[in-house]
Amino acid sequence: MKVRESEEMYLETILILKKRNGNVHAVDIAADLGYAKSSVSRAVNLLHSKGYIAIDKSGLITLTEEGAAKANDIYDRHRVITHLLMRAGADRQLAEDNACRIEHVISSELFAILKSFDEKGDFKD
Repeated sequence: MKVRESEEMYLETILILKKRNGNVHAVDIAADLGYAKSSVSRAVNLLHSKGYIAIDKSGLITLTEEGAAKANDIYDRHRVITHLLMRAGADRQLAEDNACRIEHVISSELFAILKSFDEKGDFKD
């Protein structure tokens, strides 16, 4: 997995867990992703060193402004791509699984086109 993709996946997971549970700790991330705690610990430390998250003394993880912006961007990509794939006929699980892969490699330009299509329901001529 590319570093960027891994970072994005962790940031998106933190955002989703925060919305779902209110608080996020490394053990929550590990449980949600099915990863070993040691792997999550390394990733969390990397995200912290890059300034994407803050960790308090109790281990509570919060997104920084920069981390939240990245997390919201990738979550928006996931949501829009999933919706478009379902509109095209994929069931939810197939759409979710593929959106998880596509969201990390799609260009900003193409995503903007797809998002516009999703919002308007058709392409501009």
